[in-house]
Amino acid sequence: MNTDFPEPTMIPVNGVELEVFEAGSGQPIVLCHGWPELAWSWRHQVPTLAAAGYHVIVPNQRGFGGSSRPAEVTEYDVDHLTGDLVALLDHYGYDDAVFAGHDWGAMVVWGLALLHPGRVDRIVNLSVPYMERGDRPWIEFLADLLGEDNYFVHFNRRPGVADALFAENPHRFLTNMFRKNLPEPGISPIDLARAGKPAGDPLMTDEELKVFVTTFQSTGFTGGINWYRNLDRNWHRLATADPVIHQPTLMIYGDRDMVARSQRLTESVPNAEVISLDSGHWIQQERPEETTQAILKWLANT
Repeated sequence: MNTDFPEPTMIPVNGVELEVFEAGSGQPIVLCHGWPELAWSWRHQVPTLAAAGYHVIVPNQRGFGGSSRPAEVTEYDVDHLTGDLVALLDHYGYDDAVFAGHDWGAMVVWGLALLHPGRVDRIVNLSVPYMERGDRPWIEFLADLLGEDNYFVHFNRRPGVADALFAENPHRFLTNMFRKNLPEPGISPIDLARAGKPAGDPLMTDEELKVFVTTFQSTGFTGGINWYRNLDRNWHRLATADPVIHQPTLMIYGDRDMVARSQRLTESVPNAEVISLDSGHWIQQERPEETTQAILKWLANT
């Protein structure tokens, strides 16, 4: 258990309250978690970044942990999620910050740079590369490409089904999700929720896993799944945004991650530096020291 993780503060922003963990002082860096994760996913990075002279701000984003969980699906679109981060900067009196995101957190950080570019100093994103908008809404495209059983499509077209499945046994679901080596590329979280025996090596200790399990037993999974249910809404919203990310960016991939890399990242993110770590999907938890040092080294040189 990481005893250096700070206690939370509830901060009102953008019509909701966010449960925020912070440490250190200096230049702000905001760490954005993915799904099904929490601010706790960044527990290994917080003390070292704070010791290096950064004001580390780690929210449980809307729908997660002790933060607000609005009932309306549309309140989890890219405008709301990025608006929360802008309001968080306003709360602290910062014009901009470094933003780091993993998984869905990376998608929100990409969206923040598109919709509020003046508030983003630099970007560090893990696992999920910039997703080009394309000429068809994302769920429609994925349904044709990968079928109705793709979990992005399933979450959108079978509302409530996955939510209930994950909530039946959060311990089994999260135990099966948080592994260093999943049994096959692209295995669905829905399959993992039904699997009786976990595959691969555990990502964390039982005590660390308990933080996730206890939290999701209390909150359920709908808030985070609602992020997926706004993908087509986000596609329409981003139609008028400049599609190029101009900020200096560090993109960190895991060599064994099931998420596909972008082969054209620098076309849309021309100031990107790309590195890879010997890791699966949960990069900053599986390779905590390497991740933290890569971030610090890059920040020191940009």
